[in-house]
Amino acid sequence: MTIKGQKRISYTILVLPALIIYLLVVGFPTIFSIILSLTNYNGGKILGAGSVDWEVVGFQSYVWMFTEPTGAFYSALKNNMYLVAISVFGQIPLGFILAYILTRNIIKRGSGFFQSMIFLPYVISPIIIGVLFNAFIINSNSVLMEVRKMIDPTVQFTISTRPMMAVLLVVLWMFTGFYMIIFMAHMQRIDPAIIEAARIDGAKESQVLGRIILPAMINEILTCAILAISGSLRTYDLIYSMTSGGPAGQTKVLSMFMYDMAFKGSPNYPVANAISTVMVLICLVLIVITQCLGKMFKDGEA
Repeated sequence: MTIKGQKRISYTILVLPALIIYLLVVGFPTIFSIILSLTNYNGGKILGAGSVDWEVVGFQSYVWMFTEPTGAFYSALKNNMYLVAISVFGQIPLGFILAYILTRNIIKRGSGFFQSMIFLPYVISPIIIGVLFNAFIINSNSVLMEVRKMIDPTVQFTISTRPMMAVLLVVLWMFTGFYMIIFMAHMQRIDPAIIEAARIDGAKESQVLGRIILPAMINEILTCAILAISGSLRTYDLIYSMTSGGPAGQTKVLSMFMYDMAFKGSPNYPVANAISTVMVLICLVLIVITQCLGKMFKDGEA
């Protein structure tokens, strides 16, 4: 057997167990979810004794989801797009700026303290953060509102007019530190001699950032964008603990809509699986667009 054949067998032996586990844990549930979304299955055993009668009905669940009169799907989708926007255009740029400031020692003292404080929200459970913000800021009887009433007894509770804004601010505050740490780790890998040589040649700090650091970080920025998109589309625990999707469903996202359809009231499993399938497709489309934009940027730099 040739060396190439031996390598192929070795790679297969090493990869096969992980591939089988991945297919069982991720691949099969995904395919099964798509199949259920095309049926009229509504509970009970699928196979075996006592199984319920169900049949393939095509895209009825998808049609209902896109045309149901309350517009719950589009409202949840809009909120998810807000989360994607604040993640990609808020967390990532802010995390990059903070990482640049701390890595380049623009802050001379206390950089370690600032780094820890910025990253700290990420290590706290989203449930705890949601409950704390609800108790201290968002709720009509929160500490903030009580203090405002002490100052001005005529003050009215106004957070309900823009509840999603409060959620977006918390999301921005909570996850920015995660991307800051990723950017800092990769900025520290850039050879300091290159930066010093540029400074000796007369490059300004803005030129160092735009000509050296930013091009070297493009792969990390794309990776963070993919993480931000996928994370934003599956957000559930933080919003549920903060607002439970209220008031009047104004902060409900697709994952909450899917949960409600599957487990609240009369279950509608096909619609719930249709929502999950659409979430996956939206995520894939956004990731492909991000990768295409990144490839265009790299080709332009080349």
